[in-house]
Amino acid sequence: MSRSDDTDTTACIYFHVSSFLKAFQTIASPSALLNEHFVLPDHTNQTPKITEHGPAWARTRLPFLGRTFRGRKTMSSEDKDPEMGTTTCDAYFTLLAQTLDFIPNENSFPESQNYVFNPNAVTEVQNGNSRGVMTLVGQGKFRASRTGIEWEERFTYRLSEFDEKGRIGHWEIWADPLSAWMAVTDQEMEQRDSTEPNTR
Repeated sequence: MSRSDDTDTTACIYFHVSSFLKAFQTIASPSALLNEHFVLPDHTNQTPKITEHGPAWARTRLPFLGRTFRGRKTMSSEDKDPEMGTTTCDAYFTLLAQTLDFIPNENSFPESQNYVFNPNAVTEVQNGNSRGVMTLVGQGKFRASRTGIEWEERFTYRLSEFDEKGRIGHWEIWADPLSAWMAVTDQEMEQRDSTEPNTR
């Protein structure tokens, strides 16, 4: 690949990452986010992936944590796995929306000049190797759908496995699973605290 090709690919990566963040900030639909900014399996032979890192035990209340969602839901797919349940990238957004609300603000994501991009990082993908890893830190307010409890936090995104048009192959999230766990279980914790005897 020539230097001009590298420059063009980098520009495409910045474009798709910036466009993805702006769309996410304005609460675009999951299908729009995935269709416009992630790799398309039918065109690139790459599979889009989403991983929100966190402890596996928290999946009882935060079912989108600690697993990698792969591919897209199609009319012919069941979107299920016998052991893990729903598994596609579409399912990630469904499970997230059932559990938490993201309340962004105008400063939720940094300007593109503040992204950290390593053009030489190589990631193995289905059809060869992909160059480039983008990392950034965002912030915003979240609300537990069931309890209504809100909290603010900072989170890190790592975007990689870009295709030749700069579309995102793998979106990884590191957030604050403890705050989310406490928010979604608050009512149960209060009930337990009020009914269990004080043994201290």
